[in-house]
Amino acid sequence: MLDDPTTAVVLAGGDAVHLDHIEDIPEDAYVIAADSGLDQARRLDLIVDLIVGDLDSVSARALAEAEGIPIEQYPTDKDFTDLELALDAAVRLDADRIIVLGGHGGRLDHFMGNAAVLTAPALRNRRVEWLAGYAHVYVVNRWTQLHGSVGATVSLLAVGGPATGVVTQGLRWPLESEALETWQARGLSNQFSSPVATINLTSGTLLAVIPGAI
Repeated sequence: MLDDPTTAVVLAGGDAVHLDHIEDIPEDAYVIAADSGLDQARRLDLIVDLIVGDLDSVSARALAEAEGIPIEQYPTDKDFTDLELALDAAVRLDADRIIVLGGHGGRLDHFMGNAAVLTAPALRNRRVEWLAGYAHVYVVNRWTQLHGSVGATVSLLAVGGPATGVVTQGLRWPLESEALETWQARGLSNQFSSPVATINLTSGTLLAVIPGAI
């Protein structure tokens, strides 16, 4: 466990993360590389504290340069993805904020699976964000604050069941104690009407997606 509530950064593989995303990462964040997330760390010039995974996709060069960094290695035949294992490590550290970097490129099923694991019950009482490519995703269980440019797109997607009592402020089309269903696209393509927006909900989980530039 970490001595104080802190931020854990989990690095996944896939497309390179836009460099603007790492500007707000605390300097004392605990950095966990999930397999080829170690290569992502090299691209972003981030110092890794722990490597987790089956190590079947990380480059030999990245591993060689990571000599001395603790490794939690798992067999290739396992029930959990490397990202899930890295998130579990962040939970064991008792980080109150978890930022996932990467995991956007490659296969569609991997992308959807990565989005799903961010909503795991073990993460519900933590602030979870996903920075992938240019996109910024927030997991919303009760309340969160979003930051974006006026006019920028933000979509609200219910996952795992309906999100009820949804109230938004700072968005062009507000919701006032309403429900978003998993089978509805009603929350797509809203826009920031101010630089800061807030989302509250009574029950359920939302992914607030700011897709960013393409």
